[in-house]
Amino acid sequence: MIRTFAGVVCLLLPLLAAAQDFNAKVIAVLDGDTVLVLRGNRPVKVRLADIDAPEKDQRYGQSSKQSLVELALRREVRVSTRAVDKYGRIVAQLRLEGRDLNAEQVRRGMAWEYAFKHSNPELRALQQDARAARRGLWAQATPTSPWQWRKMHSSAPAPVVAPHDFTCGSKHRCVQMRSCDEAHFYLSHCGVRALDEDGDGLPCPALCEALAVKPGASRR
Repeated sequence: MIRTFAGVVCLLLPLLAAAQDFNAKVIAVLDGDTVLVLRGNRPVKVRLADIDAPEKDQRYGQSSKQSLVELALRREVRVSTRAVDKYGRIVAQLRLEGRDLNAEQVRRGMAWEYAFKHSNPELRALQQDARAARRGLWAQATPTSPWQWRKMHSSAPAPVVAPHDFTCGSKHRCVQMRSCDEAHFYLSHCGVRALDEDGDGLPCPALCEALAVKPGASRR
């Protein structure tokens, strides 16, 4: 009986660990529904729960990302954890000064509601309103959902992700960075200003420029 109870506890520990709230600074926006936050001294990827934004290569993908940049980048947010997905990302609701950023992306027409079995009436109502007003991606006559787009492009090879070395003091130049995530960490957390020579907040343009839409840039 004790052994069985211990086994159950072991199975529940990851769930208990995931079910928590914490404050963290957003140090990078990866796309319209994924951010990189600094928790303690470690960067953590957070996937916004119940929404699905256009992919980066999809129409409105960069506009969706820029919307989340305006909402959250370099701001301290409240992360309410729901789960950890198969990619190791925290799935969570993000709030900034009481504002639900997940819902705001849907309200702006920058993401689709994607709650399990479409069970979130608030998000459904926000999406219907955005669609009626033709906001954001709903300006298109026949927008393609991200999940449909991924199916159509499923034959594309998955990108190779190099391992990260998130340790302040070990790297100082863009040529040493293996990803845009890593460059953002060294600039935002470690203060390596050499990674942002023009002072626009975007480190290592060769790594990050293709993934970013700078404030003031035109949207699709």
